[in-house]
Amino acid sequence: MQIAILGAGAMGSFFGGRLAEANHAVTLLDVDEAHLASVRRDGLRLSTDSGERVVRNLAAMKPDEAMEPADLVIVFTKTMHTSAALTAARGVLGPQTALLSLQNGLGNTERLAQFAAPERVMIGVTTWPADKSEPGRVSSHGNGTIRLMTANATRTPTLEQTVDTLNGAGLTCTADPDVWAAIWEKVAFNAALNCLCAVTQCTVGDLINTPDGEALALKIVAEVVAVAHARGIAADEAHVAANVRYALAHHGTHRPSMLQDVLAGRRTEIEAINGAVVEAAHSARIAVPYTEGLLHLVRLIDARPH
Repeated sequence: MQIAILGAGAMGSFFGGRLAEANHAVTLLDVDEAHLASVRRDGLRLSTDSGERVVRNLAAMKPDEAMEPADLVIVFTKTMHTSAALTAARGVLGPQTALLSLQNGLGNTERLAQFAAPERVMIGVTTWPADKSEPGRVSSHGNGTIRLMTANATRTPTLEQTVDTLNGAGLTCTADPDVWAAIWEKVAFNAALNCLCAVTQCTVGDLINTPDGEALALKIVAEVVAVAHARGIAADEAHVAANVRYALAHHGTHRPSMLQDVLAGRRTEIEAINGAVVEAAHSARIAVPYTEGLLHLVRLIDARPH
């Protein structure tokens, strides 16, 4: 397949590298010129549990430089950049191009639907980990999965081809009609840990220096899941709570992406996570005081002069 990765940070580059290793024609699209130049010059240095190698059969360019229509565009940008990124990358959007969002947060389906028909828009969630240590170098250790479905919940040949393509690259993908439950569960997880770390500048492990950290995280999880249930989405609070407890115990030094954004002086994804949850909660007349309090605090951080 001709595949474009829109947003070639850690996750996008990892996916692009694995798909290129499976002999697909992959183009990384990003605005990080240092990363793009490193990939063009030296290839993508990829480290996984199976070892370190260099993936050289990758194109790398800015979104507005790509002019060959792709069969599939996988979007990894932050939600707030989705529309602008797809507008810049119009050269890869042909009449049959499929779009897949594996982004964090809510609101991505609506943004992708502005650029392709519903049957060619797919929404998904992934648990694959990835880190970018320097330009051109990405690592991913441990296993992960992908769950996805079309935006209109119909099984199409494009969906089946996408699942087969991702599985062929060893990325463990399934078509899942209940993908929205998985998406809301990930939102609940991120609304708790990402936002608490962003506000406190704690690592994940630091949050259990007192019992208050875990208790507060679990209250946020309960609020978000309650909003999902009000929207008819069967998110599993116990499953998310177990994932939060596991992260607190085993991901001690991890700095979530929202904390990394705060430390780097970048705008966070707070509106696509807590902001979207609070908006949905207000519509359902559900009180979410902990989730809303963190939203206001991260908005204050985002509003600081950078």
